[in-house]
Parts: sequence; C-alpha cells; structure tokens
Amino acid sequence: MAEYINIKGQSIEVVASDPANPTLGQIWYNSTSNTLKGGSVTTTGTWATGGNMGTARRDLGGTGTQTAALAISGSTNPNTPSNLSEEYDGSTWTAGGTMATSRQRVGSFGTQTAGVGAGGYNVSGSPSYDMNNVEEYDGSTWTAGGNLGTARYAQSGAGTLTAGLISSGGANATGSVNVATEEYDGTSWTAGGNVATGRRFLAGGGVQTAAVIFGGIKSGSPAFADNTEEYNGSSWTSGGNLNTARTGLGGCGTQTAALGYGGNTPPITNATESYDGTSWTTLPGTLATARERVTLGPVGTQSSALLFGGFTGTAYSNATEEWTGAGAPVTKTITAS
Repeated sequence: MAEYINIKGQSIEVVASDPANPTLGQIWYNSTSNTLKGGSVTTTGTWATGGNMGTARRDLGGTGTQTAALAISGSTNPNTPSNLSEEYDGSTWTAGGTMATSRQRVGSFGTQTAGVGAGGYNVSGSPSYDMNNVEEYDGSTWTAGGNLGTARYAQSGAGTLTAGLISSGGANATGSVNVATEEYDGTSWTAGGNVATGRRFLAGGGVQTAAVIFGGIKSGSPAFADNTEEYNGSSWTSGGNLNTARTGLGGCGTQTAALGYGGNTPPITNATESYDGTSWTTLPGTLATARERVTLGPVGTQSSALLFGGFTGTAYSNATEEWTGAGAPVTKTITAS
C-alpha cells in the first residue's frame, strides 16, 4: 500500500493540538483526539454567533473589522437616541466613550481607533431632526469634527477618517431623500458628485475614490431600492441590481467585492448577497436572526463581515453575527471511506 511520505515526500506531523492556521493540503495527526486531520477551505459562506452587545439598539452606526469593530450611537427601545459606543475584539463587546450628542441613524466610517460619526437624526427634534454635526473617535474619546454641509440621516459611509465619504440619506423628518455626496479630509467637507437615486437606510462600502452603495428606500414607487451605484472619486455610475430590493440592510466590502445582508423586503429577511463588481449572487448562508435597521456603516469585508444590533420586527437586538466567506481556512477530520 502506498504511504503518504512516498506520495507527498513528507511525513505526517504528530501534534497534541491542531495548528492555529492550517494551510490547504496540510496533514497532521492529533495525538490528543487520536484523529488524522487536514487543512481545507470552506466551500460556502456561513454566519456564526458572536458576543452580544451590552445595549440592544437599532439604527446605529458602525465601522472597523470583524475583530476590531466600533458600534456608534443608535436608538434604544422605545426609539430613544443614544450617545453610547461599544468596541468589539472578535468575541466580546466593551463600553467605549460616549458621544457629546445623542443621535440615531448616523453615518459612519473609519476604524475602531479612528472612527467618524456624521450627521444623524434625533426623534425629539432637539437640537433638530436632521443633524450636520460630526464627531471623531480616537479609541477612547469623541471630539468634534467639521460639520457636514447638508444635514442628513440614514446615509452611507465609506473610507477613513482623513479620506471619508458620506452619500445620500434622509433629508428631513418627512422622509425626503438627499442626492448629495460629501468628502471628508479629517477637518472639513467638500461636495462630491450626486448619486443618481437618492435614498435612505442604504448600505455600502469601499473607499473615498472607489465607493459602492446599494439598496435603501427612495421616493416614488416602488419605494424599496435594488439598484447599485459606484463612485470613482467624482461621479456615480450604475452597477448591477440586487436580486432582492430591500431597505435597512447591512453592507460592507469594496466596489468589486461587496456583501449585503438582512433588511426589509418586506418582510424582514435573513438573506445574504455578494457582489463581484458586475452582478449580485444570492448566497446559501443566511443570518440566524432576520433583522432590519442594522448597522449603517461598513464593518469588515466580503469574506469576513460583522453584523450587530437591528430590529427583528418585535424587538431591538443586541445580537452579533460573524460572516466567514467561502475559501476561508478550516480544519477537517480525515476518515476512511
């Protein structure tokens, strides 16, 4: 019978515990579990449960990565604007600094230690329904940034603290939408190109010179949007349509590798779609909990995303889910066939 060393030119390593980061094709024997194992990759993307936030909320901002995320403000039950922030390390949420101004439906971008919360909405109308003030986070404290040129809420964000982007969003308390884009340099905002379809509660991702937006709720009929737009730093052009029009969805990634999930179609959905820069594909991996009015900022990538908070239709959520896309490393136990 052929031996592995003769086939592959190497012996099988004996270890007491599995390697932390196995490579594709790597083989080892786990002497603790007495099993033969190998490194493989996932064939489909999946959502898994993460640590719960300290405070359940919807209409919140968010930014960062799956292992270093920032949750920004939002609304707590019953529809009360919040000034709280929380930080995620890949397993646990801890309290961060409080914002100077409570708000919900805030636009957001940046990182956990260099985040931006721009604009938003205050249901009480104090200081105003639509807000133009901006706050910046350094990992512990929020400080005032430059004000937006146009007050807005439920808008999309992309980029970094010193090269950020805010686009579209709600224009006033009546539900009108805004088509304007503004670009941030860490100090002040300048006008960018207008989106073709104004909308609020949309999702997006990317960077200041290569952003993407999709979904949301627009003026007119049908109200729920399925269209995608791509930004090149000066103007927006049409991309491929979502398979399912939806509002209040989460999203992240880049212009050529985006992910959209959850939202209201109606009804509230747990569906996930991926974008390759041309077309959207509905994926088999679905959220454990269908929800809408989730994070308004991009958190993570198409292969490693994070979703937290939102509204299930009956309750404000504090649940977190972590997405692992197809092609991620995974350990498989090898058995005789």
